[in-house]
Amino acid sequence: MTEPNGSILPQPDPGEPRTDLGTTLHATRPRLQEPQESRGRTTIADGVVEKIAGIAAREVPGIHALGGGFTRTMGAMRDRVPGGHADAGRGVKVEVGEKQTAIDLQVVVAYGVSITDLAAEVRENVIAAVERMTGLEVVEVNIAVNDVHLPDEDTQEDPEGRVH
Repeated sequence: MTEPNGSILPQPDPGEPRTDLGTTLHATRPRLQEPQESRGRTTIADGVVEKIAGIAAREVPGIHALGGGFTRTMGAMRDRVPGGHADAGRGVKVEVGEKQTAIDLQVVVAYGVSITDLAAEVRENVIAAVERMTGLEVVEVNIAVNDVHLPDEDTQEDPEGRVH
């Protein structure tokens, strides 16, 4: 048996239309337009901003990888494990507030690329992506260049004359 909680449900007028679920339609009364901020709250996790920033940074030609040496090594091992997956937020740290965010990136650049031009392009792409997708104001994007990737680092050939 339930007890009344003290609330009183509004009773529909006998002439008002009703839906199958029993809710009352109020077509003649306009709904007051409340500001969107007063209709609820949206929170965005740090990990969401990290992923968006990481993907946006990797889209820029000249970025070889994100993360420091240890982070990249651990990530590469995790990627090789069955069921493991690449971490889009690797090399990205963020601070997220209610309306603003700050982003720190650790990058490895390709040899021959202008680091200052690349940093400006990465900064622009990350800010645009994060602000467009989250609505947060990006107050700063700090970029730390941890390494330069050389073209010959891609191939791991055995030195000639080695016995196998």
